[in-house]
Amino acid sequence: MKFAGRRRRPDRGGIGVPERRWVEMPASTSFPSGHSASGFAFASAVAGTLPIAAVPLRGLAAAVAYSRVHTGVHYPGDVVVGSLIGVTIGEATAMVARGIHRRRRRA
Repeated sequence: MKFAGRRRRPDRGGIGVPERRWVEMPASTSFPSGHSASGFAFASAVAGTLPIAAVPLRGLAAAVAYSRVHTGVHYPGDVVVGSLIGVTIGEATAMVARGIHRRRRRA
């Protein structure tokens, strides 16, 4: 999706992100946020098989997504779409894992 997005990263100085919040600017394009996608994919996949971990892991994924906007390396839409992609991949992974687990229990 990064290759399809081709959106430049935000101009942190131009949008008023204080320099003390700056982190190293990634070289890749801005859309979608890979950090947000990865965080939510992990949280959703684990939550699908270990429900007690759902709230803390999704909270951490949300913190990662927020941090990408807070530090000025992504636009809000980048992290929203990245998060949705991650949830979709994580939920699909959990669904496959549950199916494998059910088949093994029957065997």
